Amino acid sequence: MEQEEKVNIEKEWEQLLDHIQRIVGKRPADLNGVLFLIGVQELGKGPRHFTKEQKQDLMHIAVCKVLSLGGYYQQVGTDPDGWPQWQLVRPVPHADLLAQEDMLKAYVIKYFAS
Repeated sequence: MEQEEKVNIEKEWEQLLDHIQRIVGKRPADLNGVLFLIGVQELGKGPRHFTKEQKQDLMHIAVCKVLSLGGYYQQVGTDPDGWPQWQLVRPVPHADLLAQEDMLKAYVIKYFAS
């Protein structure tokens, strides 16, 4: 990712966090906080108490959903409890942690723009 593109993503990311704060009333601390909100939204059961394991599952739902915008995952249905199930369609490119985070941020921005 080029430096100019990285700067644009960070600018859009900060704008997104401001937008979420206006809607939810609290600014997410980081990418994980935003992914949690996306997971709750995609589950579609509204806000409620989630176990630690369910929170991890919500994060997985969110990662799959945003990466589906890039053609990496496809939803293949739901389990008996109504939780979305995903299938890897094509490998996610290998990258260091910062590059992975930038890629996820770019897809999260795209998610909220659609």
